[in-house]
Amino acid sequence: MSRPVNRIAARFTACREQGRTALIPFITAGDPTPDVTVPLMHQLVASGADLIELGVPFSDPIADGPVIQRATERALAQGMSLRGLLELVRAFRIKDDRTPVVLMGYLNPIEVLGYTEFATAAAEAGVDGLLIVDVPPEEGHELVAALQAQHLDLVYLLAPTSDAGRIERIGAIASGFVYYVSVKGVTGSANLDLPAVTERLSLIRSVIDLPVGVGFGIKDAETARQVAGIADAVIVGSAIVSRIEALADRPAEIPTVVGDFVASLRQAIDGAGA
Repeated sequence: MSRPVNRIAARFTACREQGRTALIPFITAGDPTPDVTVPLMHQLVASGADLIELGVPFSDPIADGPVIQRATERALAQGMSLRGLLELVRAFRIKDDRTPVVLMGYLNPIEVLGYTEFATAAAEAGVDGLLIVDVPPEEGHELVAALQAQHLDLVYLLAPTSDAGRIERIGAIASGFVYYVSVKGVTGSANLDLPAVTERLSLIRSVIDLPVGVGFGIKDAETARQVAGIADAVIVGSAIVSRIEALADRPAEIPTVVGDFVASLRQAIDGAGA
C-alpha cells in the first residue's frame, strides 16, 4: 500500500488553510459487531469527519466511562482483538487512503504483541497514530522508538491538572496533535467549563507547537460549536457510542443514525468558524 507522508499533519494543514476546525469522532472497533465498523468509518468520513479515532477493545478501560466500557464489552464478546482491529483498518484503506486513523487504547495488548511487531503491523495496515492512555512520557521510550521507526504519531493526553513542566515534557515527544481532556474524570463525565478550557489551551499553545484537540464532555452540536471556536479539533466519543448502543440490536441502522449526528456536529463546527 502506498503510504502518504503523515496523513495527520496533512489533514491539520488542510483544515488550517481552509479555516476549519477538525472533527474527530470516536468509535470502538467491533462494536456492536465487526461487520459494522468499516461501513461506519466510511459513513463518518462522508458525514464530515476529518480524522477517525478508533478504540482498541480492552478488558480494563480505566480512562473510559460506562458508555465506552460497555462498547468494549460488546466488541470483546464478538471476538474483537488488536489483530482483528488492524484487519478492519486494512479493509477501510481499500477505499480510503486519505483519512487519518488514530488508535486509542491501552498498553497491555500492544505489549503482548510486542512493540516492534505491533508498530510494523499497524503501519502496514494503514494506521497513522496512537493514543495510549496509560503510557506516561517518562516510561514510553521503547514504544516511542518503535512507533517512530514506522513513522507513526504518538498522541498524548493533557489534563486540567497537567502543570507546565508536564506539558513541556509531553511537547518534547508528542507528534500529530495533543488531546486536551476538558473535564476531570472519565469519558462522558461532567460538563464543559469553556472559560477554563480556553485558559488551559492558551498555556498549552505557549509550550507545544502542535494542533490541540479537545474531548471528554462534548455531548451535542452546541457544545461542539463552542469548542470549535477555541480548539484545532473537536473530539466526540461517548455521545456517538451511546447512539451505537441504542441500536446494538439493529446494526443496519447505525451508519445512518450516527452519520446524521456527526453531520450535525460538522454543521455546528463550521458555523462556529463562520
